Amino acid sequence: MMLFVRVVAPLTTALLLSGCVLGPDHSAPEIALPAKFAEAGKTSNGDVSQITWWKAFNDSRLNGYMQQGVGQNLDVLQAMERINQAQANVISAGAGSLPSLDLGASADRSGAKGIGSTADPATGRPETSVAGQLTASWFLDLFGLYRRSKEAAAANLDAAYSSVDVARLSLLSQVASAYIDVRYYQERLAIAKANLDSRRETLNLTKLQLDAGAASRLDVVQSEGLVNSTLAEIPGLETQFRRASHRIATLLGMPASSLIPELQRPARQPTARFNSSAGVPADLIRNRPDIRASERQLAAAVAQIGVAEAQLYPAITLGGSITPSFVKSSTSKASIFSWSFGPQLSLPIFDGGALKANLSARESEAREAYLAWKEVVLGAVEEVENALAAVNRDRRTVSALQATVKSYEEALQLATASYRDGASSLLDVLDAQRQVSTAQASLAQAVQQVAQDYVSLNVAMGGGYGWGKVDSTKLVASKVVLKD
Repeated sequence: MMLFVRVVAPLTTALLLSGCVLGPDHSAPEIALPAKFAEAGKTSNGDVSQITWWKAFNDSRLNGYMQQGVGQNLDVLQAMERINQAQANVISAGAGSLPSLDLGASADRSGAKGIGSTADPATGRPETSVAGQLTASWFLDLFGLYRRSKEAAAANLDAAYSSVDVARLSLLSQVASAYIDVRYYQERLAIAKANLDSRRETLNLTKLQLDAGAASRLDVVQSEGLVNSTLAEIPGLETQFRRASHRIATLLGMPASSLIPELQRPARQPTARFNSSAGVPADLIRNRPDIRASERQLAAAVAQIGVAEAQLYPAITLGGSITPSFVKSSTSKASIFSWSFGPQLSLPIFDGGALKANLSARESEAREAYLAWKEVVLGAVEEVENALAAVNRDRRTVSALQATVKSYEEALQLATASYRDGASSLLDVLDAQRQVSTAQASLAQAVQQVAQDYVSLNVAMGGGYGWGKVDSTKLVASKVVLKD
């Protein structure tokens, strides 16, 4: 026994002084990215988390919804609760390496009469006993098991902070997209109602010409069919308008129909008043919260390798207890004081390969986490590239459709005038009305798409989630290798 103490004590002291921590240390992951996006310049955007890109739409109601949603959205609030949970897990993970002290106490009072009784046979007075125990233990974290556990918990806490940013960015994206849809369907309804009025005028004109013998019953039936087809289009548009309105209310943590009255007030379709700079791919590592969250999850996975490796080595726990007790009866009093102290060694010898298999599993999880991080980065680059390609082309579509609508409206005026004069048939007027209606609907859809492209680009860049924040987030920088 003395030999064991002489050998183990110096070894324990050396390990404690050296602070041996097993497992690999996490380093920022690297990935090769192009120096610029295919359809953008080479100028960095810097930190875009505070940019209120939605204000480019110059819509006060949208601005109000964005501000309201940041404080009321249920996904954001749930993500903030997960920060509290992660903070508690950090404390819990590190507590195992600290000394623990437990105090216990008990009291007992007993008595009996008769032969063999422990109480006084004459008086039957009871016996009182009181005992207490103070127990202390300290796990010597020689190989960094709890230090790696706390490191993993801290990385998960960082990921929880970033997850709040992810939820905020998603909120901004969904509110803006739903609001754009609301105004699109509102515009489509306005177009349909205007077309309905125009087609009813044509129907009335056709009926007058039928009475005058200048039109046929076929002309009236065709005109009535166009009126009825327009009437059939309106309910579906109203349903889509309400669905988009319901979506906004739900995102703001409100009952679905709460915003219908105010959203029914007429407003133009959102159109961004200035362009966004896409920056460079390297900006995404800093600005995208989902990339930061994935990097922190990788750090937690790497720390778990150290936890699994430490479990392969001996565990030493220092423990002791102090136990005072007191017994009192009618005839005597007695007190006992006992104590104990010593180390406890636990050494895994044969476990069927479970611990080594656990280490292999943690190493595989770390590799998987790296691949997941890389996938998130490349996905972010793809999203920006897609948004840039769409913005640059869909704007050209809007310009072309604006000219198309203008041409078809002029053609409708000419066809209507010619029909009134009897120089052309009703079919020319009906065709012109269809062409105007189709072109107007296509233009409204193109305007909607350009606005959605603008939202997608800013969200893909990771812009705006830091606006209006009260609690700060922890940013984790990663290395990026640029290539032309």
